[in-house]
Amino acid sequence: MVGFDADDTLWHSETYFKEAHAEFERILGGYVDLADAAVHDRLLATERENIKLFGYGAKGMALSMIETSIALTQSRISAADIHRLIDLGKSILQHKVELLPGVREAVQAVAAMHRVVLITKGDLFHQERKVADSGMADLFHRIEIVSEKDERSYARLFEEFGVEAAQFVMVGNSLKSDIAPVLALGGHGIHVPYPLVWALDRADIDPNHPRFASVEKAADVPATLSRWD
Repeated sequence: MVGFDADDTLWHSETYFKEAHAEFERILGGYVDLADAAVHDRLLATERENIKLFGYGAKGMALSMIETSIALTQSRISAADIHRLIDLGKSILQHKVELLPGVREAVQAVAAMHRVVLITKGDLFHQERKVADSGMADLFHRIEIVSEKDERSYARLFEEFGVEAAQFVMVGNSLKSDIAPVLALGGHGIHVPYPLVWALDRADIDPNHPRFASVEKAADVPATLSRWD
């Protein structure tokens, strides 16, 4: 069985979050010195703390932006600017799905050889909409939207799928969420890098790990699987 990540593996996602973060800093720039206030670091710290409450996605990001802006401005931020922060979250939720080059063909090629599943984390409503809008739902044996992608989640999914970890390959852009937990359980991982990586989604993997491979693009995944087969 082969699992595919969704955001930044099948379609663009982090680009929109980076644009929202840049706009957040422009808004805060009207109240504080961005360098002295360390706006980026403060927002990241707030997001890290809030993940356990809000989970991943645009809604949690918007709430963390509001919390950070109130703290940094000592409650001076206007209601109008708070509304702009809410709109940043809504803009991400309303973005059209833009598939990455060659992903549909890659998934189709893999599906011709193996059962394929989609495993993604994030806001349930948003992820469901993106999967539906992608036009790729019919390619997957199962679609799983989870709150966290860690060893516990993957172990549960392996049991539900009826597959041993050694018989599973995960394909994704995140070393932390897509690759490291699967390798730890005895599975395989294929890393397809995306140009942007969220700071909270970074990890280090031994490039010489026997069950790990890194490819330049999705189109290279079928050939990697064939070598492992």
